[in-house]
Amino acid sequence: MSFTLHDLEKRVAERATASAEVSYTRKLIDRGTAHCAKKFGEEAVETVLAAVSEDRDRLIGETADLLYHLLVVLRTRDVKLVEVEEALAQRTKRSGLEEKASRKGD
Repeated sequence: MSFTLHDLEKRVAERATASAEVSYTRKLIDRGTAHCAKKFGEEAVETVLAAVSEDRDRLIGETADLLYHLLVVLRTRDVKLVEVEEALAQRTKRSGLEEKASRKGD
């Protein structure tokens, strides 16, 4: 079975147009970007905890939750996954250390 982040992005977009009565995605989006970002942060913490607990299956599940909530946040800000991919592609033009050093002033 092949399911990509682009497939998930499409699913989030579809569920964003459904009623909040039947769509968790719509319910999240209706509460605003700040709420969605908070949920994303909660999932990030849960992912970190799963990583350090060395529970592989839990880490996989929490990572799936994290990616879903990231895509919901991006949706609330009208950012497409392809735009993030383009930013990543730009960063691969130099070493990670060089790229990180260039952002020190940020």
